[in-house]
Amino acid sequence: MIEKILKKAENEDNLEKEELIELFKINDEENLKKLFAIAANIRDKNKSIKLTSTIHLTNKCQVQPRCKYCGFATKTSQDGYYDSFYKSGEDIYKIAKCVEDSGIPRISCSGGHGYKGKQAVDAAKIVKGKTSLELLVNVGADLTKEAIGELKKCGTDTICCNLETTNEELFNYLKPGENLSDRINVCKMVSEAGIGLSSGLLIGVGESYEDRVSHLLFLSQFESLEEIPIMGFNPYSGTPMENHPPCSMEEQLKTVAIVRIMYPNIRITVPTPTIGPKNVEYSLTAGANNLATVIPENYPLSVKGVGSPDYGNLHDVVSVIEDLGLEVQ
Repeated sequence: MIEKILKKAENEDNLEKEELIELFKINDEENLKKLFAIAANIRDKNKSIKLTSTIHLTNKCQVQPRCKYCGFATKTSQDGYYDSFYKSGEDIYKIAKCVEDSGIPRISCSGGHGYKGKQAVDAAKIVKGKTSLELLVNVGADLTKEAIGELKKCGTDTICCNLETTNEELFNYLKPGENLSDRINVCKMVSEAGIGLSSGLLIGVGESYEDRVSHLLFLSQFESLEEIPIMGFNPYSGTPMENHPPCSMEEQLKTVAIVRIMYPNIRITVPTPTIGPKNVEYSLTAGANNLATVIPENYPLSVKGVGSPDYGNLHDVVSVIEDLGLEVQ
C-alpha cells in the first residue's frame, strides 16, 4: 500500500487524507529515504533557499494564563528572555541594517501580545522605510484589521499567524490564554487584505497524525497562503511543559516532506532553533526551502531562539546549503 502512495506522491498526484496519514506512519528507513527524496525532488524544481533573520521586538506579553510551553515571554524561563525588553526604534534599525549588510534578504519581526499590532507597525515602518529587506511580521493574533491595513501600506511582504494546532481541545490546553478562533480570524483578515500569509504547525505537543493532516488541509482555504513553518517542540526549563519530550528529528522531517508533497510551491520554513542549527542539512534534504533565525556574525544584540536558546550562524548555514548543491537566495 505504501509503495502505491509514494508513487502517487512522486507523480505529484493529489493524495487523499487517509493516504497522507499513511505517509506519516512510515517508520522504516527505506521508505523514509524514498519520502524525503520525493519531497526534495519536488523542491528542486527551484533550488534556491531563502534565509530569514529575526528581530524580537518585545517579550512583554499580556496573554494570561501563559502558553504552557512559552520560554519567550518575561519571567517564563531562565533559558529564554527572562528579563523584559521592548526594542527601541534605534535598536530595530541597527539590527535590520546589520542583517541587510550581511546579505540575508529577509527578516522576521516578532513580539508578544497586548499592543493591537502597534509594535509590528512601528517596526515595519523602520524596516521597509530604511532597508531593502523583505519583511515578515509575526505577532500572532495581536492584530486588528486596521493594523493589518497599516502593515500593508508599509509594504509588509508577509504576516505570520501560526495556528500551531487546529485540534481545539489541544490548543486550549497549550494556550489557555488564547482562542483558536482569534488566530483563524487573523489569518482570514490577512488573506482578505491580499498580504502573503504564513501559518504553521507546532508538532510533538500531543497531536495525532490525523490532527496534522487536518491542520494542513485546513490551511488550503486561505488564498494568500505562501508559507508554512514547521516547528518541532523543544521544552524550556521552568515552564509547565519542561518535562514534555522534544519532538524527534524524524517527525519534523516527515512533516516537512509531507507538506512539500501537499504544497509543491509553498515556502516551507524551518526555524533553526527548533530543528537544531547542526541539523538544517536534514530539513533541506526533506524539502524545506527557507531557514529562519539565521544570525550574522556582527549581530548587535543577544539572541534567544524561540524553541531553543540556539540559532543558526550565517556562515555555517550557507556552507551547508552550498555543500548540498543548492543556491542561497
